[in-house]
Amino acid sequence: MKKVSLLICFFILNIGCALSQKYSVQNAHSHNDYEQACPFELAYEHGFGSVEADVFLTNGHLLVAHNIKDTQSSKNLKNLYFDPLLMHIRKNKGSVYPNRHKKLLLLIDCKTEAVPTLKQIISQLQEYPQIIKCKSVQIVITGNQPDKDSLFAYPSFIWFDGDLNYNYAEKNRSRLALFSANFRNYSQWNGVGVQHPKSVKNIKAAVEKAHKTTTPIRFWGAPDNPDAWSFFQSVGADYINTDDIPGLARFLK
Repeated sequence: MKKVSLLICFFILNIGCALSQKYSVQNAHSHNDYEQACPFELAYEHGFGSVEADVFLTNGHLLVAHNIKDTQSSKNLKNLYFDPLLMHIRKNKGSVYPNRHKKLLLLIDCKTEAVPTLKQIISQLQEYPQIIKCKSVQIVITGNQPDKDSLFAYPSFIWFDGDLNYNYAEKNRSRLALFSANFRNYSQWNGVGVQHPKSVKNIKAAVEKAHKTTTPIRFWGAPDNPDAWSFFQSVGADYINTDDIPGLARFLK
């Protein structure tokens, strides 16, 4: 009986948190977006606030794929992401979405060595001044990153995905666009039934830690279904990961 009462208390607490923050498709993150039938465009069509592309630096080219063996020269960062992003910015007269209040994070997950990969990303972005100057777009480096104490030295149009367990100096912390945390470090929940209260407590503590620095947070490696989406709303996670773009869009709308 005591255990049931405790679970009910957690449920009520989580509902209260959910009501305190309004969610929309701007809180949606397209995980492994390049594996969608229409990379970038499907997430954009649904108004997502964040998309993610894995890149491999290969012979000077930034190729987009989940594994090196799947890379193809025709699927690169320019034609899958930078070119369509530029097209929409031009169409919307300098804003990524027609609604100028909407924003978009483009997470670039560096799968090859951090410094040379980032150097090539910067070089390519410099060919797209309208993307660099667009205030409603943030280019965020995740995956392999340069030294965490050197973030301040990179161009102002480059942002970084933070490590919640690292103590950043202010000049580097100010370059973080968000924190990404491995869900499995906090919970083994598979998205079915009720989570253990201790796991919920730990996840809420991670969210609160991120929010104390006024930085958004998302969890990766997490269940991807309506129960999980509801849970992340309940704990106040700022971005919700999904591979099911239409499903999460319907859910949030």
